[in-house]
This record gives sequence, C-alpha cells and structure tokens, in this order.
Amino acid sequence: MTQYKIHPIVMGTKIFDKSMMTYQYNNGVEYTIPIYCWYIEGGDKKILVDTGEMSPVQSEEREKSIGGKIYTFETGLKRWKTAPEDIDIIIHTHLHNDHCENDYKCVNAEIYVHEKELERIHDPHPLDYRYLEDYIEDVEENGQVRTITQDCEILPGINVIHTPVHTEGGLTVLIDTAEGKAAITGFCVLMENFDPPVEIKAMEMEVIPPGTHVNVYESYDIMLKIKELADILLPLHEPEFAAKDTIP
Repeated sequence: MTQYKIHPIVMGTKIFDKSMMTYQYNNGVEYTIPIYCWYIEGGDKKILVDTGEMSPVQSEEREKSIGGKIYTFETGLKRWKTAPEDIDIIIHTHLHNDHCENDYKCVNAEIYVHEKELERIHDPHPLDYRYLEDYIEDVEENGQVRTITQDCEILPGINVIHTPVHTEGGLTVLIDTAEGKAAITGFCVLMENFDPPVEIKAMEMEVIPPGTHVNVYESYDIMLKIKELADILLPLHEPEFAAKDTIP
C-alpha cells in the first residue's frame, strides 16, 4: 500500500472576523488564516491539493500571526525540489479563487474538480463572489480539467469524497499515511470547528459548522462524518500547520 507524506505550504493569508470560520461564534474577533497548498509526496506522481494565491501578501506581521513563513507558489514548491511544470496532479477542495489562482502555471497537470464547482464558477450566485472563472479558463482550454461526479480513488491511497459543506462541490481528500488516514477537508474550517471550546460543547454541539456554508444542518452532519473517518484531521485554514514541514 502506498503511504504518503503531506507538506503544507502557506501561499497566502486572509484577515477577517473569526465568525467567518466558526458559525455564530467568535463574532468581532479579528483573525488571520493561512491559505495552503498541500504537496503530497509518495508514489511516482507529484501531487498538489489546491494551489493558493498568485500574489500573496508577505509581511512579518502576517507571518507572526499565523506562526509560519508565507511563500510564493514557485518558492514554496522549490523547498521540495519541484516546480509548477513538474506537477502531475492537482486535486481541488473547491474553486474559490484563493484555492486555484496558480493552476495556470501547472501546464502539465491533470486537475480534478467536482462537477458542482465547475457549474458554480461559470454561473455564480451573487453570494458567490469568491468564484472567479478567470483562474481556470486557461486550464479548461488546455483540456487539463478532469470532472469528478462521485466519490472515487484518484491514485492508490488517495481518494476524494463529496462534502458540500462550504460549497456545493467541496471535495475532502483522504490520504493514506504511516499514521493512518489523513483528511484535507473540502471546506474552510479550523481545528476549533472539530474540537469546540467547552462552552460550545456544553450546548451539546460536537462540531461548529463554518460561517460560510451551503446548508448549516447538513454541514454539521458531514463534519461529524469526516471527524469519525479521519485519523489525522487537516482543516483547510488551521494555523498550526504553518509551522510544520511534514505531516505526519
């Protein structure tokens, strides 16, 4: 069985009200989240989950707030002795702009995306301002996009499951590692969403849905499923991974 190592690379940040991450909780708390590109090492393919921001803000203040260094796409990949043109496979958790801005640089990659994300990015609702089709037009024209319609195996030891929590076409990526199954969530949350503080647990809530969601009740149930399924939880915007080179 192929086992993989996961390298979180910070390729951007956002500063906003923390309640954007934690539904009806942390209102008025300013918070900085890292935006990751995840380099998956193992097997004979070079794999990314998401590609981050094209022009990330790189400042001491933001690096201090997340506890790790912020890279450009090229410098982040170079740390692992690879380059955009070397990437064989990209798997997208979803297509909000901060997760796909560097796709066009990966000219040799097959890009896996759920069909609902492709529908939404080309016909967004007014609430879906985070979708910008400019970032995927080049790769679509180049025939690089592979449409996902159901849960499936991408490679031995790497599977995707449809998790419409944050967006309609969210894909959670399940990766076999030496310490069990890791789940890179297909939705934008923190570790706090999966392990709420005591005052939230006191209300008999086991998880906190994200502040931006498709259906808050379904989101709650899907998050419970992922929490139960994974040995290693990798919430998409958890700052603790900014200081880690490799998981596990």
